Amino acid sequence: MSLSSSLNAGVSGLNANSTRLATISDNIANSSTFGYKRASTEFESMVITTGRGAGQYSAGGVRSATFRLIEERGALVGTSNPLDLAVTGRGMLPVMPAVSLGATGSDVPLMMTTTGAFRADANGVLRTESGLVLLGWPANSDGEIPAFPRDSVTGLQPVVINVNQTAGDPTTKIVLGANLPATETAFDASGEPLSRSIEYFGNLGTTETLQVTFTPTIAATGYSNSWTMVIRDSASGNAVIGEYALTFDDGRTSGGKIASVTTVSGNPYDPLTGAVELATAGGPIQLEIGRPGDATGLTQLSSSFSPTNITRNGSPVGNMTAVEVDKNGYIVATYDTGFVRRIYQIPLVDVPNVNGLTAMDNQTYKVSPESGSFFLWDAGEGPTGGVVGFAREASTTDVAAELTALIQTQRAYASNAKVIQTVDEMLQETTNIKR
Repeated sequence: MSLSSSLNAGVSGLNANSTRLATISDNIANSSTFGYKRASTEFESMVITTGRGAGQYSAGGVRSATFRLIEERGALVGTSNPLDLAVTGRGMLPVMPAVSLGATGSDVPLMMTTTGAFRADANGVLRTESGLVLLGWPANSDGEIPAFPRDSVTGLQPVVINVNQTAGDPTTKIVLGANLPATETAFDASGEPLSRSIEYFGNLGTTETLQVTFTPTIAATGYSNSWTMVIRDSASGNAVIGEYALTFDDGRTSGGKIASVTTVSGNPYDPLTGAVELATAGGPIQLEIGRPGDATGLTQLSSSFSPTNITRNGSPVGNMTAVEVDKNGYIVATYDTGFVRRIYQIPLVDVPNVNGLTAMDNQTYKVSPESGSFFLWDAGEGPTGGVVGFAREASTTDVAAELTALIQTQRAYASNAKVIQTVDEMLQETTNIKR
């Protein structure tokens, strides 16, 4: 009967608008919630009468469908905390609940969020006030990130930052640029050796010294253009760790440049890189003295002995003073000695259907059959965006639009109630016919 179908349609309208009111209420309530993704309600008609010109129409009513627009991105809001993180573009930060901190390997429960205010707790674990722990891949001692599986949580660990941590940066490379006086190889030269001390930092953070001595070869006539370079290591009790015979070119175009290097003892000289690998007690060090025919490194010109370019990497032991996250998701620690080291990498989680993720508390999401399997990307690669520190992602709720929808929903609800009231009055009239 058309009247009864009208009643059913009115009731379905009340239910649908009640559902829409619930999503609007949720959106407005979370208008200031960082990382909140607004919920939306869509109406779909239900059709009962399908025959054209049937002469009688039965109202099918309406049904509602709700979903969360997870793929929408809110505006970034600047903060003063370097570990307030947000994602620009596609991708989410991997997190886990603090109650699951004991889990390891594939037992780590993967959750994801687009933003979070992370701070170190008493144990140095980076977590939010709501108990979300940031996950990442730990770096090796040299700052390199090992290869980890991208379709599994194996390798992901809670990020731990110990603010009182000390660390050293061992020296691994020294560039030795100096000019040797050509006059010291002349037949009438004194033959006195020339030396230079170079400081380096060992694996234990100790300060050591390389003593490099250049002894000229005196020519019978003219200039020999030959020297013997001896390298001693203070960490090895000033023992000789390398001896090399140097010969310099005296030609018109290449005069003063290295012609050849012959290894007397120690590791061999590589003419392609212009370096020798020194086996010091503080760890291996690459000493660059220049390639044959190259104007950089060691030269032999004029009558003065002067260092032109002596540089080395590494630093003494220092205390951690700051931690920041760059756009590629690398957590970088800075020490008071000027040493900067990469300690973690935060990958970005992505799924084929972002809106298919299951929404959880605290603006977190979990993989579902509708979302598809996850993949861990390096930030800024593939479809993912970058990681931003000192920022939070604002709610995607537009309060003005929600208030407009609220008024529309109120009027639609009142109209459906009016339909039910009208049907009730008409049924009352039908009942009165019998009287």
